[in-house]
Amino acid sequence: MRRALYRAWRRMSQHTLRITTHQDEHDVRITLEGRIAGPWADELSRTWNEIRPVLGQRKLSLDLRNTTYADGPSILVLHSIYTQTVAELITSSPWTKYLADEITRSRATLHDEEN
Repeated sequence: MRRALYRAWRRMSQHTLRITTHQDEHDVRITLEGRIAGPWADELSRTWNEIRPVLGQRKLSLDLRNTTYADGPSILVLHSIYTQTVAELITSSPWTKYLADEITRSRATLHDEEN
């Protein structure tokens, strides 16, 4: 029974995204953990739309260290956040560094690859 529950938990956890925000007087950090794909891109966009009005002059950081996957639409959402804020992208592995490079590329290049 435990083994079956563990396998189900692992399967589900690989397809979810955890979004955590931390705000103080100088900084706002959005931490992303898991897969950013499908409906999770919309959830990230909703989170950003809630934070954007209260960001003010504070610095934004996107913590990508525990991100395991991002699809094309998700990268476009992250790119939009980055271009609006020049957010600091926090990475820790070759995969997250690659993701940060994709986020900072020009929107035209990203859109051309989608089509």
